[in-house]
Amino acid sequence: MTPFVAAALQLAPAAGPLTADSIKANIAAGLDVAHRCVDATGAALVVAPETVTTGFAPGVGATDLWDLVGPIPGPLTEAAQAFAAELGVLLVWPTYEAGTDRGVVYNAAAVIGPDGEVLGTYRKTHLFPSERQWATAGDDVLVVPTPLARLGSIICFDGDFPELMRIEAGMGAQVVVRPSAFLRAADIWELTTRARAYDNHVYVVAPNAVGVDPGGFVYFGNSLIVGPTGEVLARGTSQPGWVSATLGLDPMAAISPGSSVRQGFDHLAERNLPLYRRHRDVLEAEGGSAFPLPERE
Repeated sequence: MTPFVAAALQLAPAAGPLTADSIKANIAAGLDVAHRCVDATGAALVVAPETVTTGFAPGVGATDLWDLVGPIPGPLTEAAQAFAAELGVLLVWPTYEAGTDRGVVYNAAAVIGPDGEVLGTYRKTHLFPSERQWATAGDDVLVVPTPLARLGSIICFDGDFPELMRIEAGMGAQVVVRPSAFLRAADIWELTTRARAYDNHVYVVAPNAVGVDPGGFVYFGNSLIVGPTGEVLARGTSQPGWVSATLGLDPMAAISPGSSVRQGFDHLAERNLPLYRRHRDVLEAEGGSAFPLPERE
């Protein structure tokens, strides 16, 4: 993998109810920040936050949301595709996507190549509990070859589930993007993002939203770019903008940043596969935590 600059954008959705006009404003604002980011950093990979076109909580139901969005490629990716082609960059553009049937909406991320073509679309497979009111879960993983690296995608809450990124790492992903509108504590955000990078020895580019979405949810930014040994290469604040870092500079050189001790193990190579196979029934069993959730009032 030849070294390149990656950037994670921090964007706030337009204020007020979700409308066709607010979606247009979000697209224009997002691509404006992306353009300034590329001009300033020379980024070859740009990743926008989860549901950048609408904000995460849309404040409308599934059928009304379906009416406002569209397929991929489609009206919510056209300007992003033109942007990627104009600047010759790899762009990950997350948006709600209309399914074939009215009311079926996916939380998706379009991977757009430097020629403006959609190389692949990932549909979020682990929906956050509140999100199930308006979104439908996807059912597949995504790892695509790109001019920069083999790129996988997860979205936000997906990062709480080690199995998903392990599958993508096993499929050869070198960089995994985690576009997010993360609602929980900043330490959980950092813990899960760094752990998934370290577990699988992959780069993770994880933009997080800022501001308030149409549903009233508030986001804290703190976007992260993490290296394959778990080190934070870039960290955002709580303001709109971006973070950037160079990926691919001898990523497994040292066991900790700046150390003279070389990295001496590979988590994927060191797996105890016979043990896992013997307990496959447990790994695949349905069920919940040993500590059940409290009753809802």
